[in-house]
Amino acid sequence: MSAVPAGLGYARVSLRSGALAAAIAVTLVAAPFYLAPYATTTLTRMLVFGLFAASLDLLVGLIGLPSLGHAAYLGIGAYTAGWLALHGLTSPLALLLAASASALAGLGAGWISVRSSGIFFLILTLAIGEIAEQIAQSWTAVTGGSNGLYGIPAATVGPLTASDVASLYYYVLGGFGVGMAMLWSVSASPLGAALRGIRDNKTRMRALGYESTRYELFAFVLAAAVAGFAGGLLAAQQRLVTPSDLGFTTSALALFAVVIGGSGRLWAACLGAALIIGVRDVAGLTVNGHGPLLLGLLFIAAVYLMPHGIAGLPRRRK
Repeated sequence: MSAVPAGLGYARVSLRSGALAAAIAVTLVAAPFYLAPYATTTLTRMLVFGLFAASLDLLVGLIGLPSLGHAAYLGIGAYTAGWLALHGLTSPLALLLAASASALAGLGAGWISVRSSGIFFLILTLAIGEIAEQIAQSWTAVTGGSNGLYGIPAATVGPLTASDVASLYYYVLGGFGVGMAMLWSVSASPLGAALRGIRDNKTRMRALGYESTRYELFAFVLAAAVAGFAGGLLAAQQRLVTPSDLGFTTSALALFAVVIGGSGRLWAACLGAALIIGVRDVAGLTVNGHGPLLLGLLFIAAVYLMPHGIAGLPRRRK
């Protein structure tokens, strides 16, 4: 029996992956037509949190820098977009400014953090996240303090206003597509290959002439920018931003999404995020609001039964 040529096998896999991606895209576009309003709103939250988790996976899976303070950049983006909307800027330009604000914050935090590694990196990112949350709590004139920013106007795209469930969903879906395209383009580029090389063997990459600190800082800033972009979508979706959006719990849930989905696969982080939102906001309602308990049980089960996450299940079957 003759073997299948390598090129033909690769073409079949690519065709299969392309067909699956197209099917998912069509399903997402058609979702508001067959889902109830609450289900559409839940799917909107999944898209926002999925993009945020994918931005963290750029650090965890692509270059091996797990962060416990990544929600700081989500919150900075959300506060920036929310504040701009309250002052009249409700167009998608607010998303770009939110991403820019988070990228600037990420540049400062990353310049400090990437010079460390291991447990020290985790502690630094956690500390930076806690500082960001405390600033949001105390800077009442800008952030609204513990009450947060509320009454954020609906987002607008030209003459259209994302004021109902379906239009808001499509606004978030468009932003999700832009953010994921940016992450995927970096992951699939030679730059992404260099980042993976630094993750796998930093010493060897340095010997080959790659200055690892610069690459790590670039990945940190890009992840912060996409998280800020997701924060802008969060402000449009919730129309409320609170200090808890910058807190440790939000960062931990994003890291949980990466672990349960399987690090190194952007789509897997989105799948993990969708599972978390589904358990917390849908299944949690059936057990008298004990969603966090279900999440804890899910995490324990994932660690023991799926050590490589959902993305690793096909490999286990082979």
